Amino acid sequence: MSDGKQVGIVLVSHSKEVAAAVAELAKGLSGGGAAPVASAGGTPDGGLGTSAELIIAAAERVDGGAGVAVLVDLGSAVLTVKALLAEGDELPAGTRLVDAPFVEGAVAAVVTASAGGDLDAVEAAASEAYAYRKQ
Repeated sequence: MSDGKQVGIVLVSHSKEVAAAVAELAKGLSGGGAAPVASAGGTPDGGLGTSAELIIAAAERVDGGAGVAVLVDLGSAVLTVKALLAEGDELPAGTRLVDAPFVEGAVAAVVTASAGGDLDAVEAAASEAYAYRKQ
């Protein structure tokens, strides 16, 4: 568990609408006391793609000192976040790219962070979503 601070969650999609919708879904399913969640979808002009600037701004908005878990949808979103992490000073300290399915992982991450889980617990919960069976 964290020390009273909540892990922030950033959801990165190639689509502004998809990122916002997944953020809303995850917050809605978290039971009310949602951890800070921000979406970083699309490009600054509203097109499809990923934007380092939008990712940085979203991470700064949700950073409360307990770490930031970043979940992404597709290839270039992964590459953009990895490049930002490699820079070392673009994202808040304690920011981590989480390998998880986008929708299920986002819900698990937000629920776990909202319950007070630390960054390791949030990452584990999101990653475990790969094992969710649908039949």
